Amino acid sequence: MKKSIAKGRIIRLTVTYAILILVSLIILYPLAWTIGASFNPGNSLVSTSLIPKNPTLSHYVELSKTSATFYYFQWFLNSLKISLITMVLSVFLVSITAYAFSRFDFHGRKNGLVMFLLLQMIPQFSALIAIFVLAQMLHLVNSHILLILIYTGGMIPMNTYLMKGYFDSIPKDLDESAKIDGASNSRIFWQILMPLAKPMLAVVAMNGFTGPLGDFAISSVVLREPKSYTLPIGLYNLISDKMGASYTTFAAGAILISIPIAVVFVLLQKNFVTGLTQGGTKG
Repeated sequence: MKKSIAKGRIIRLTVTYAILILVSLIILYPLAWTIGASFNPGNSLVSTSLIPKNPTLSHYVELSKTSATFYYFQWFLNSLKISLITMVLSVFLVSITAYAFSRFDFHGRKNGLVMFLLLQMIPQFSALIAIFVLAQMLHLVNSHILLILIYTGGMIPMNTYLMKGYFDSIPKDLDESAKIDGASNSRIFWQILMPLAKPMLAVVAMNGFTGPLGDFAISSVVLREPKSYTLPIGLYNLISDKMGASYTTFAAGAILISIPIAVVFVLLQKNFVTGLTQGGTKG
């Protein structure tokens, strides 16, 4: 009996580790090729290899050059600025909205939560025409402010639902005890709930930071001048020209923009997993 149990456990562990290794390879293989391509000489991917025979840093040096249409580090700074501001605004707005839905009973509360869920079913790119018309009407074409507002608004619905679920998991007895001691709702929010909600705040912050960095559709509608581009638009231009496409320089640029994402993830990783697993426990 014990042998059969031990055998079954070994089989389960073997299958589990096999799946983990397979998934890791699927994730790491394209990344390894991108890194290898960034160090390969030439501009084409045809002659590149996973491990470069003659590695070069020329593509990274190429990124430092500027021209009338190429401003890599300006695009880099534009993307970081938009992402950081979006992250801060998202955390603040999502937190106060989720607090209201979690702790207060008001007319339209349930309908508001349902509306937030329904909004997630409508992709943002379906509103591209409306966004372009709005940008023209407000004279905000090439404006990063409009992009930040759009990204922040897009982060609110689903993240609010997740944050509300996390707030619901925090006993309301804490609120009542604080009110007995004379604490106001704002003080309860800032000094009690927010410190306890760090795991979910990490999830919202990560979503708010990475979302704008990977967006191409919306930013390409709003931003028209090369200097105001974000990295997805600028890097796309490197490979969109059939005669002058530079896939290896594109790979180098993609590797550099992954560094801020990795840094933010490392800073938030202690709370990130906890927030993901506990955010939807209650609704």
